[in-house]
Amino acid sequence: MDSARGSTIDAGRIIKVNHAGEHGATNIYAGQIAMARLRAPSLLPELAEFKAHEERHRAIFAKELKRRGLPRCRSYWLCALGGYVLGLLTGLMGAQSIASATVAVERVVLRHLRQQLLEIGNADPDATVAISAILSEEQQHHDQSAKHIRHTGVIDRLIGSGISAATEAVIWLGMRL
Repeated sequence: MDSARGSTIDAGRIIKVNHAGEHGATNIYAGQIAMARLRAPSLLPELAEFKAHEERHRAIFAKELKRRGLPRCRSYWLCALGGYVLGLLTGLMGAQSIASATVAVERVVLRHLRQQLLEIGNADPDATVAISAILSEEQQHHDQSAKHIRHTGVIDRLIGSGISAATEAVIWLGMRL
C-alpha cells in the first residue's frame, strides 16, 4: 500500500502501459521517417537512432511482461495507430514540427517515468531497473530535439500542448484499460 496516495502500486500495470507507450513511440518515429524523407531529410539519421532506442525500450518492457506472465496492455494497438498518425502529420509539417512533437511527448514521458520510480521505490526492483534503463535515452531525445526548435509561435505552442495532452490521455487510458 502506498500510504501517501492510499492505493496499491501496480508495477505490472505500469510495465504494460510503458510497453504500449514504447510501441507508440516506435510508430511515431516510423511515421516521421516516412515523411522526413520528403520534408526534413537532415533529421533522418537522428530519427532512425531514436527509433532504434524506442525499439530497445519496447523490448525491455516486453521481456519484463514475459517474465511476469502478463499480456500486453489493451492500449497497445491504439498507441501504434495514434503514434503513426502523429508521426505522419508532424513529419508532413517539417523539421520544426517533428522536433516540437518529440519535445512534447518526451516532456510527458519523462515526468511519468520519474513519478513511476518514486511510486515504485524499492517495492519492485525489477520494474525500477526496467524504467531506469530507458530514462537517459528519453532525456536525450528531448534535449536533442529541443535544439532543433528555432521559434515557438502560437501554432507551435498549440500543437505542443495538444500533443502533450494527447500523450497524457493515452497514459491515463492505458492505466485504466
